[in-house]
Amino acid sequence: MSAVLISPVELREVLSDKRVRLLDVRWALGDPDGPQHYLNGHIPGAVFVDMETELAAPPSPTRGRHPLPDIVQLQKCARSWGICQDDPVVVYDATGGMAAARAWWLLRWAGIADVRILDGGLPGWTNAGGELATGTEPDPEPGDVELSPGHLKVIDADAAARWRGVLLDARAGERYRGEVEPIDPRAGHIPGAISAPTAENLDANGHFRDPAELRDRFAGFTAEPVAVYCGSGVTAAHQVAALAVVGIDAALYPGSWSQWSNDPKRPVATGS
Repeated sequence: MSAVLISPVELREVLSDKRVRLLDVRWALGDPDGPQHYLNGHIPGAVFVDMETELAAPPSPTRGRHPLPDIVQLQKCARSWGICQDDPVVVYDATGGMAAARAWWLLRWAGIADVRILDGGLPGWTNAGGELATGTEPDPEPGDVELSPGHLKVIDADAAARWRGVLLDARAGERYRGEVEPIDPRAGHIPGAISAPTAENLDANGHFRDPAELRDRFAGFTAEPVAVYCGSGVTAAHQVAALAVVGIDAALYPGSWSQWSNDPKRPVATGS
């Protein structure tokens, strides 16, 4: 697997290469104002990417809140972002990569080999002296990238139910334990899953933890197949990225809890 992260200093160096495509993926649950955040300030040359309409298919109880988009539609979007064949891509947000990792995962899954997450996101960029642009950018020249699905591992609900390796639940601990459930119909977790909140991948400054710390966090998982889910398959991609940093090739369950909890036939566990 190619490098997962890029630092603000490294990004500044590679932006001289006009082939680098820069995607602004600002999104957070309960915050619909990503487009306005982009207009208020973004890395020069970045294209805004919409989580709900470009990085996911329409939600449904049977597929979850953020199903994987159709590959034809994803390719159409990627070309509208200006991505050409073999272009390197850098994705960022303002939340430690929690949303940008979805774009990282999707584009890697669709066959783009060089996609990296800006470590520290927009705050990391500005803290390192990076400039911001405001307003809109000129529309990029349409790209010609060819996408195909299946370049990263995916599992469905049936595979999650019979998973024989390590199944990680990337949601906050209180949601895993079933103490609260703010959005999905049932509280708890998939039986047998291990709680591993995505937020613990980050340090106090919103950067990915040092690889040694991540290696310690995921110690013991290298000998077994690993799969990850979250609420709707977004922050689980961040967990897949953190695992990739330390050389663990994990599968993603895209439907995640939003799909599982909507199926009354699926069992639910609570507690730690």
